[in-house]
Amino acid sequence: MGEKSGESLGTVLVAGAANLAIALAKLIAGLIGGSAAMLSEAAHSAADTVTELLLLVVVRRSGKPADRRHPFGHGKAGFVWALMAAVATLVGGAGFSITHGLHEVGHGEELADLTPSYVVLAVAFVLEGTSLLKGLAQLRREAARYGIPPLRLVRVTSDTALKAVLFEDGAALIGLLVAAGGLLGSQLTGSALWDGVASVVIGLLLLVVAVTLIRTNLSLLIGQAAPESVQNGIRAVLLDQPEVAGVVELLTMVIGPGAVLVAAKIDFQDEATARGVEKAADEVERRLREQFPQVRQVFLDPTPTCRR
Repeated sequence: MGEKSGESLGTVLVAGAANLAIALAKLIAGLIGGSAAMLSEAAHSAADTVTELLLLVVVRRSGKPADRRHPFGHGKAGFVWALMAAVATLVGGAGFSITHGLHEVGHGEELADLTPSYVVLAVAFVLEGTSLLKGLAQLRREAARYGIPPLRLVRVTSDTALKAVLFEDGAALIGLLVAAGGLLGSQLTGSALWDGVASVVIGLLLLVVAVTLIRTNLSLLIGQAAPESVQNGIRAVLLDQPEVAGVVELLTMVIGPGAVLVAAKIDFQDEATARGVEKAADEVERRLREQFPQVRQVFLDPTPTCRR
């Protein structure tokens, strides 16, 4: 857990530093050229910078050990801060970009020297690409550790910091291309319409990313179950124990980034002694933790069922 948190922390730090430098450069270029798309991109990067700061809190808070008041740890605190980060993207990035773009489409603005904007977009593309590559490298390592494809891991991972960086860096690269297209279109046609449309598109892109991350974190806060493949694997481990006759009920819940709680009602064999049940429960817990590193807590409840 500590190694994974440290890796996520490094990914977030790289993304945050890149976004802060990019936001300032885009703002200056946008003011020089009078481009709504560039100012939207500046708002995009500024929102991403705020997001990275909140994600730093995610990594720090979710990694705190359990205590008497929080016996299951502080993992879900990370989901709260990640939710706030997604809201910051929604309000600060998407809201500004869409409204500012619609204003330019409706009223029009005269564009000035766009050369600085093109330079900033090119540099930003390199920096954002570097940040995305770091996130993808971490994703591939984690996917290899769990033995699943990287794309599937993106869908099911509870590491909200990594997921946010991947989504936002991917959206940033697309947004940079959209902004460049808007600037070029306005230059070729002499109309600021294309620049305004580009700003709106960037805002809609941020809206999709923000809503996706908000839904993900809400689900985790409510008490999302472990991925179905993990549940099936846990059930298989339980049934493989000789003293276990059946699994009456299996419940799982994500209690933090990369952390899962397991609670199961187990029907043990009738001939199993109390001591045998205790030993079987200890063996099951050991095997679950060994096979599924994300399992942090295991609760087994002997529950007999009627068998003929």
